Amino acid sequence: MTGRFPIEDVSPVVSCGRYPAKAVVDEPIPVSARAYREGHDALGCNVVWAGPDGASRPFTRMRPGEPGQDRWHATIAPDAVGPWTFSVEAFQDPYLTWQNAVTKKIAAGQGPEDLANDLAEGARVLAAAQDLVPTADRPRVADALTALVDTDLPLAQRVDRALALADLLWDHPVRELVTAGDTYSIWVDRKRALYSAWYEFFPRSEGAAGGRSGTFATATERLPGVAAMGFDVLYLPPIHPIGRVNRKGPNNALTAGPTDVGSPWAIGAAEGGHDTIHPDLGTPADFRAFIQAAAAQGLEVAMDLALQCAPDHPWVTEHPEWFTTRADGSIAYAENPPKKYQDIYPVNFDNDPEGIRAEVLRVVLHWVGEGIRIFRVDNPHTKPFDFWHWLIAEVKAVDPDVLFLAEAFTRPAIMHGLGKIGFTQSYTYFTWRTTAAEMRAYCEELIEAADYMRPNFWPNTPDILHESLQHGGPPMFKIRAVLAALLSPSWGLYAGYELFEHVARPGAEELLDNEKYQLRPRDWAGAEAQGRSLAPFLATLNRVRHDNPALHQLRNLRFHEIDNPALLCWSKHDPETGNTVIVICSFDSREVQWGNTTFDMPALGFDWHERFTVHDELTGTSYDWGQRNAVRLDPYLQPAHVLTVRRPTPPTEPQPAGAEPADLTVAEVPDDLSGGTAPTTPATTTTPATTTPATTTPATTTPATTTPATTTPAATTPATTTPATVASRLSAARSAAARSSRSAPTAPAPKDDRWTS
Repeated sequence: MTGRFPIEDVSPVVSCGRYPAKAVVDEPIPVSARAYREGHDALGCNVVWAGPDGASRPFTRMRPGEPGQDRWHATIAPDAVGPWTFSVEAFQDPYLTWQNAVTKKIAAGQGPEDLANDLAEGARVLAAAQDLVPTADRPRVADALTALVDTDLPLAQRVDRALALADLLWDHPVRELVTAGDTYSIWVDRKRALYSAWYEFFPRSEGAAGGRSGTFATATERLPGVAAMGFDVLYLPPIHPIGRVNRKGPNNALTAGPTDVGSPWAIGAAEGGHDTIHPDLGTPADFRAFIQAAAAQGLEVAMDLALQCAPDHPWVTEHPEWFTTRADGSIAYAENPPKKYQDIYPVNFDNDPEGIRAEVLRVVLHWVGEGIRIFRVDNPHTKPFDFWHWLIAEVKAVDPDVLFLAEAFTRPAIMHGLGKIGFTQSYTYFTWRTTAAEMRAYCEELIEAADYMRPNFWPNTPDILHESLQHGGPPMFKIRAVLAALLSPSWGLYAGYELFEHVARPGAEELLDNEKYQLRPRDWAGAEAQGRSLAPFLATLNRVRHDNPALHQLRNLRFHEIDNPALLCWSKHDPETGNTVIVICSFDSREVQWGNTTFDMPALGFDWHERFTVHDELTGTSYDWGQRNAVRLDPYLQPAHVLTVRRPTPPTEPQPAGAEPADLTVAEVPDDLSGGTAPTTPATTTTPATTTPATTTPATTTPATTTPATTTPAATTPATTTPATVASRLSAARSAAARSSRSAPTAPAPKDDRWTS
């Protein structure tokens, strides 16, 4: 160790400081360290941090954590894009040492004579403090010093003013024996690096007709629809010329017909390579106009960066050394057994690394010059890691706003490694976490990696159509959207999700008639007009994300206990604004599920005994909740509660002590018993009655308007009225309702017209 005091286990630090930690502008970054000293004198810690301009930011004092652990904590919030540095300092705090000694000795009955040395020490500390506090506070310190040395005053009056300086001298301490720890780095991106909503479409399919490709001009007509759903990043697959040699046909057929369009990832033909636009889509001017039109709708265009070539790419003839030659003299094509990609040649980065690096950097900066600031990188795990580390740093040196999304579904160590070396965001295993327990465990792993790996959750891609979507029906599309949009601050989906596209190619986990190999125009407006679109639901999710700053973060994700393994309960709380969102989501797309929550109340910003109001953003209903609540989720209505938390207001007319709520009648039993208490605001039902399964409670038992809006606060409810009492009344009322309706015929569950093959 170096210095007077040990400073250990500093966070955030990535790979012992080899790579910078990650943050975005104004993101609260938790900084912690373990620091301790010998003896009983007080230790203090602080964070010293500086921005890209090299200027130091205000002194940030650290607070001790759990007693006995010697862990210190602080939060900093960088306010500019670029490289930041920070270090932790430990120091002897003579004021805290003095304060602790004096208060204990006075409490033990010691007088001025016993405290003579302590009073003198206090005077020394205050004299030093006068030059450290703000000018406006210096008279307070001077008055305290004067009183402390005045032997004519009673002891209590001598020390009171000095003890009252505790908060001031916490923020502006006298520091002795200052020990500086190592300096670490944080790369700070713009906010979209952490919080974003992506939508992927193939521009060639938008406006395609009669086997003829769509263009950037026709794709522009789709932009308002994407923006209306609340997405802010529009990702385009490769827009370059497509090779003709070994071109694939529909559904990955080995032989393509004369009019087949081929895969956009088979990049390069006689028209050009990675720096060229496919002539069927338009000109460079058309592309710039498309980018501008997207920006006018609030959409930023992200571009695909796929470092691979079709056999007729110009690089193949100009630089054959950039590829791998097999024993028979042929160039190796891409394979992912059992998949074969005869239309794609991987680049070999070892044959001419300097030449390849220079060319790729030129290509990327070309598109940066065209207005692209986001790249979705195809299969980065198949290229050298030192290449990516170099390339990302070189690009950010030119424009630090450029972001890179790693499309890598591979071993965890590799996915984490890509995040460490500079990738801004990462695809994840979200798609394959299909139970509540799996999802919770995986998200907790991602929170642990939040200093360097930012997840982006996608329910589907052109390559991935999980069996849960193939067979789960429309409710599963809602479920996966809720999980993706509200667990992760960044999420995305591929076009067609809102139309419940679910029919898979036999033997493959991807769509039949895959858009990678053919045009796929869709009737967006017709689907919405006929109620066959999930677009309004997706718009609601993105509106909730936009309106609640707690959902813009990853580190604040907390899970809460719920006694049904088919349900997942989590929250996000933003201490800065007080905003809190609670989500309870079912993983069952077919059956109604009940559960009982047990909240970690401090994680919600409440004390353990408090009650509060939650407002369901999906149904418009509000509930009075506390630590424990009952929930009921029907996948054919809404498979999730998305709840914004509202702090209670004092009642204007509290019930007198001893008063009990009137017994519930059958007509007053709410259809939705989520929370174990009646809704405080009537639900606004938007789901047509024809979609309600026959197993739901008859509507005659649930007139929501009979529920009074002024629910009695828990603090005024007498002890004799317990949850069990209310529950017993509800049970009795339910039983009576059931007896009165046994003779009623039961209609079969209606068919959902949106779910057809």
